[in-house]
Amino acid sequence: MTAPAFLTAAGHPLRWRLLGELARSDLAVHELTARVGQPQNLVSYHLRKLRDAGLVTARRSSADGRDTYYALDLARCADLLAGAGAALHPGLRLRAPEPPPDPSRARVLFLCTGNSARSQMAEALLRHRTGGTVEAHSAGSRPKAVHPHAVATMAARGIDLAGARAKHLDEFAGQRFDRVITLCDRVKEVCPEFPGHPRPVHWSIPEPVEPAAFARVADELTGRIAFLLHTFVPEGSS
Repeated sequence: MTAPAFLTAAGHPLRWRLLGELARSDLAVHELTARVGQPQNLVSYHLRKLRDAGLVTARRSSADGRDTYYALDLARCADLLAGAGAALHPGLRLRAPEPPPDPSRARVLFLCTGNSARSQMAEALLRHRTGGTVEAHSAGSRPKAVHPHAVATMAARGIDLAGARAKHLDEFAGQRFDRVITLCDRVKEVCPEFPGHPRPVHWSIPEPVEPAAFARVADELTGRIAFLLHTFVPEGSS
């Protein structure tokens, strides 16, 4: 029996470390080299192996075209892990994941440049997904009016964004959040520190332009938010 290609690609110790870092945040090569303490040429080599295996994707930064952001598709990894277990023995087929812990009272801030589409959609999707038990907010470094395509895309999902307003990130200065998530590469470069120093999380999502792109962004945000909820530790847990 031949081992699934997923295990061969992910089983190398350095590749596993890279996957672990990318499971938390989209990162550029120089950020990955700093986190794993390995030279850039070695990290780039193993990233290429992970890309060839379909585990990692890459996208040029919209802030600096010389940078490339790498991302891990957690949903695809879940499918591959399930398939690997089932290939070894039917009894090792992964069960459906348990619902995420109740993240009540958690506070999340989504940031993008204009606060007109991506961060507004993320705020609305998280609030809708948790029934408001998560306190979701969004802001931008250069806010502008909420995009009508964002409103229409959310309306198609049963979420009313018509009353949303764009906010400057300065409105949240000094406030404490459990997660601060940047959604565009430009705002990542100017994101301020927040009390408690929450670990930065970056989702490198291209700015949508045509209507179909807004739907793709909403789909990607929905998937990422589902996994985000599993990272919260319920109050009183260790």
